[in-house]
Amino acid sequence: MTAGTGARDGDAVLVGQDDGLDTVAEVELGEHAGDVSEDVLDAVARALRLDDDERTYLFDLARSSRHASRAPSRRRDVEVPPRVQWLLDSMTVSSAFVRNGRTDVVAGNPLARALLAPMFDSATIDRRGRPNIARYIFLDPGAHDFFVDWDAAGIATAALLRAEAAREPHDRALRELVGELSTLSPEFRSQWAAHDVLMRHDGIKRLQHPDVGHLDLTFQSLDLPLSDRTVHDLIIYTAEPGTASEDRLKLLASWAATQSPAAQPTRHSPQRGPL
Repeated sequence: MTAGTGARDGDAVLVGQDDGLDTVAEVELGEHAGDVSEDVLDAVARALRLDDDERTYLFDLARSSRHASRAPSRRRDVEVPPRVQWLLDSMTVSSAFVRNGRTDVVAGNPLARALLAPMFDSATIDRRGRPNIARYIFLDPGAHDFFVDWDAAGIATAALLRAEAAREPHDRALRELVGELSTLSPEFRSQWAAHDVLMRHDGIKRLQHPDVGHLDLTFQSLDLPLSDRTVHDLIIYTAEPGTASEDRLKLLASWAATQSPAAQPTRHSPQRGPL
């Protein structure tokens, strides 16, 4: 939770008490957080000028620490219903996939599998053949080539995981993922220690695809409520009309449309046109 940190020492007095920083530290560490009222948390958030994501994170930490005695458990994976897969498959010129809070890709359309082929083909996929975005970014050296702005991708991914850890502090699989990444990736350890948080992520993504080359894409993250009140993210990648990136994305889409589901994801070599 780094935004506004430069103002913290001076602004803590705005809360009406001198221990505003201690309150934040207690919540982060789970100490006495159950005794912190929502009014105090709200005052701390205003005084420290937290943005919406940071404010949500602060309240999530406080809420979860009130149930700190609960043992970690392995959350049941929520199955993506057929209607969601139909929605994804209907997007033929946009890459669309569903991501859970641990950054597992749990569903996608053919273009998503073609666009993200390096991740789907990575040795970091799980036993079910599902990619995990965080594991790919931090543990597969090829990710540095695929994501042109790898540093930005790493920062955002670690921040998404930290926000999820506040929402689901008892998720054993999430804890295991964070432990694995912390052990194997110095870059992840550094980003995790920064305490940045993101509730959702959208903007511009620059990719260096192994088959069609450079792509400048916009991406949007949308809440996707599923069963048991579980909310996943629907991520959609598109290209600006009339650009070379649109032509290259269409080339990938035309290739993906000819492949059977069993054949995906695999590395491929679509015939290049004059792009």
